[in-house]
Amino acid sequence: MKDYFRLLSYLKPHLKYLVPAMIFMLLFAGMSGFSITMIVPFTKIVFSKPGEVSKPVLEQKEGPEKEKESLLVILPQTLKEKFNQVILGKTQLETLGRFCILVFLIFLIKNLFWYTQSYLIVRVEQGVIMDIRNKLYSHFHLLPLEYFHGQKTGVLISRITNDITLVRGAVANGFAETLRQGFLMLVYLFLVFWASWKLAFIAILLFPPAILIIGKFGRKVKKSSVLTQEKMGSMTSVLQETISGIRVVKAFVMEKFEIKKFTDTSRDYFKTMVKLTRIGSLAPPLTEILGVSGAVLILWFAGKDILAGNLDPGRFFLFLFATLSLMQPVRSISNLNIDIQQGLAAAKRIFEVLDTQPKIKNRPDAVLKESLDKNIIFDRVSFSYDGEKPVLSDISFEVKAGEVAALVGPSGAGKSTLMDLLIRFYDPITGEIKIDGIDLKKVELGSLRNLMGIVTQETILFNDTVWNNIAYGHENASEQRVYDAARAANAHDFIRATPQGYQTIIGDRGVKLSGGEKQRLAIARALFKNPPILIFDEATSSLDSESEALVQEAIDRLMKGRTVFVIAHRLSTIQHVDKIVVLEHGRIVQMGDHRSLLEQGGLYKRLYDMQFRL
Repeated sequence: MKDYFRLLSYLKPHLKYLVPAMIFMLLFAGMSGFSITMIVPFTKIVFSKPGEVSKPVLEQKEGPEKEKESLLVILPQTLKEKFNQVILGKTQLETLGRFCILVFLIFLIKNLFWYTQSYLIVRVEQGVIMDIRNKLYSHFHLLPLEYFHGQKTGVLISRITNDITLVRGAVANGFAETLRQGFLMLVYLFLVFWASWKLAFIAILLFPPAILIIGKFGRKVKKSSVLTQEKMGSMTSVLQETISGIRVVKAFVMEKFEIKKFTDTSRDYFKTMVKLTRIGSLAPPLTEILGVSGAVLILWFAGKDILAGNLDPGRFFLFLFATLSLMQPVRSISNLNIDIQQGLAAAKRIFEVLDTQPKIKNRPDAVLKESLDKNIIFDRVSFSYDGEKPVLSDISFEVKAGEVAALVGPSGAGKSTLMDLLIRFYDPITGEIKIDGIDLKKVELGSLRNLMGIVTQETILFNDTVWNNIAYGHENASEQRVYDAARAANAHDFIRATPQGYQTIIGDRGVKLSGGEKQRLAIARALFKNPPILIFDEATSSLDSESEALVQEAIDRLMKGRTVFVIAHRLSTIQHVDKIVVLEHGRIVQMGDHRSLLEQGGLYKRLYDMQFRL
């Protein structure tokens, strides 16, 4: 129930629609009950003798023959008289005609109430779902990188698509429909007791078994729903991975393997869905069987009373119609329990994500940093992903503003991790990283990352226009600024050659562009941002010679006047940098410029000799 109340807390911003919706639900329920009470005046009009047409349709006899033909007899006398004035005609046929018009108006008003409350409740339910979806998506952006490294992409997508859809069932069908059907139940229940309290008690005896059955099936449905969504997440993950890696799938002729993997997960989902439906489908028929059993008992006892003259037939008809009407909301609520349990299972998974707190966040006293004026210092920095195996150990060095520093070393030495610490994707376990003497943990995170531009070997572009990829996040970017960035990145000419120029859609992850074109577009994006600090993760290592020359020329322009960190694999690209930091097994083993490191010998010289075959 804790998850359900938490889910309902999202209703608060939408009370301006929810409260009127509840009012119209109540009015709809009242009109539904009122429409049923018309059965008694109708029987009197139709079955009365012609000479009795002028007698009131609603009257209350005194003495031992006291009789209540309709629910309206509990209303004030003036209202009963007004009702009779409207209904009674000069002939029995005229009275019937007026009564039919009244019934039509009652049902017209009832359905207007239905439409209004349906419209208002849709505003509420869709508003709640939008709020949860937006909050979940926003929270994804607050979570650290390590969270995403431990999750399947398809599972995360499933949280914001399939799980949100099921939560809608809990809010719409669970809360709104429970209110709607609950109001109807109260009205019909009142009519049942008013018509015959003795028969009502017989019907009530059947409620406890029905409630036990609904509860038992609800628990089973919730358990099965959790498993179902796990299977859906796995299937979505396989689908996402296959589509993203379709080039590799086709290159390795793995179509049959991937098809089998998907059909296996699809079959697992099929089995759990069948099981869920099988369990859920048992509740309504069992509930209805109990209801029919009660109806048979009621008919038996009511028939005896009518034959004995102890129960008026009109009152019995009212009881019968009210009881039959009561069965519909009871059955609906038993069905709603399935949607509620599925929605709660989905809500639990969503709340697990929302309750995951980001480890990297701003301190209350965080300071804004808009420029790099002096230096960046790594002071005895150590780091581990799992808290046990060290990735970086006791790293200390300084890079002054305007310098170019290269990080060199074999794979797994900790080069990329060191840059992730600078960007604050992670925080050091021990030691500090300082920018102009300020610990990065004390710098406002957004302002820190605004100081940096990143160009990686694996270029990340978006399925959007060339223009929007360069001016990423800037809706009103000037044309001149975008063109200047593209020209400086040697990208302007190839962009103009595309079908729609800067408005060309480049496809998922830039699939319509070559490797060199994608890299130049990424450099143009970094140039547009114009950051004082640049991080390069060997942006030319996977390019052909012509593309590499164009990209390297763009990089040289980009590096001018900036503080630059280069993760270098090709040592030929870093011979003129100010400082080279050589890493091995997470430690600094050498540091200096190109010439001094060659003279020292050691790891740097071995790497250099291996590349140049000396």
